Amino acid sequence: MDIKLEQRMEEAKLEARVYFDHAATTAPRPEVIEAVTNVLKESYGNPSSFYKEGHQAARLLEESRASIAQGLGVLPEEVFFTSSGTEADNWAIKGVAQAREGRGRHLITTKVEHHAVLHTMEALEKQGFEVTYLEVDRFGLVDPLDVKKAIRPDTILVSVMMANNEIGTVMPIKAIGTICREANVLFHSDAVQALGAIPVLPRELNADLMSFSGHKLYAPKGIGLLYKRKGLRIDRLLDGGAQERRQRGGTENVAFAKAFSTAFELALMDMAEESTRQIALRDRMIKGVIEAVPHTKLNGHPEKRLPNNANFSFEFIEGESILLLLDALGYACSSGSACTSASLDPSHVLLSIGMPAEIAHGSLRVTIGRETTEKEIDRFLIDLPLVISRLRDMSPLFADHMRGKLDALIPFEGGIDVKIEGGYAL
Repeated sequence: MDIKLEQRMEEAKLEARVYFDHAATTAPRPEVIEAVTNVLKESYGNPSSFYKEGHQAARLLEESRASIAQGLGVLPEEVFFTSSGTEADNWAIKGVAQAREGRGRHLITTKVEHHAVLHTMEALEKQGFEVTYLEVDRFGLVDPLDVKKAIRPDTILVSVMMANNEIGTVMPIKAIGTICREANVLFHSDAVQALGAIPVLPRELNADLMSFSGHKLYAPKGIGLLYKRKGLRIDRLLDGGAQERRQRGGTENVAFAKAFSTAFELALMDMAEESTRQIALRDRMIKGVIEAVPHTKLNGHPEKRLPNNANFSFEFIEGESILLLLDALGYACSSGSACTSASLDPSHVLLSIGMPAEIAHGSLRVTIGRETTEKEIDRFLIDLPLVISRLRDMSPLFADHMRGKLDALIPFEGGIDVKIEGGYAL
């Protein structure tokens, strides 16, 4: 018996909501909340103060820094706390540009970076710097050889993200870092989406600078990190006091630093097991959606992608409508980056991988997490086809397609648009 959308909406009112937007943010783990609460209660002193309460806070801050450094395989003095990944990106890029503009004013990045990088680059262009924005292939990968070709005598920085926040593609940053090291050009990577999901070791990746954010790995919002290789001098972003070894003014957020270190420690403990589990759930979803919904495309690399990311494009409809109906059915999903969710423009990432704007508008990003279950995936595979079918029934474009007046841009044969092997859409 065919289940009607209205029936499912009524049933969903009695069912638990399903959170499928872990790329946007995550709910802090209970252990993290407990750690924050303990610090706020017992170690509320200012780390810069010269009395017992200040010393206690300073000790906690440095213990958190040392724990994070150990997880990253770097030195504690190479770890700097910030308010967010965005601040870390701004500091890395602007700090290098201002410190090294005497050597050159050329920077390199890709067209699929997070807006924290792209808008920072645009701000520098207004100050007279020149930026090269590299193309990516249809999977969202940048070719390291393109990076090498783009490097000039006046290039001072290359910035390429480790993993894309929208389509989940994992970049070849180790190869890019090697190229930059050989060319004596600094290399920065926004690793916000990668930390806690896949191994991140800045030294092995040949990175001089890396940005991170706590709220992507089950810590609170409001805490980020910048890894800066020892001996590398960049200009300050925030003027003020002598905090963070005189390189970032502002009283340190001791409680959230502890939250970051606790969340990172927990992530490292179960990363291998949890990544394997999430990959199985992700591939179950990908296979189910592709088989059940005609004219659907998986975006991003089929294998070189984050364990929790599935991004689809559905022809003939728009992403905002998909999100609204899914929300009514109890799902929290996204049509792209949370930082641009208020924009009506199609995703710059999807446009960069060669997707027509009319299809890019019909995108859906589903990112699972630690609490996601197989039962929730199976429920989603029942509900999503109902949503897409309802929206296409209302779409004049789909009506024209059914009457033979409009060709589909995404092919469809017998219910499966791409070959499925081993859980991956190829």
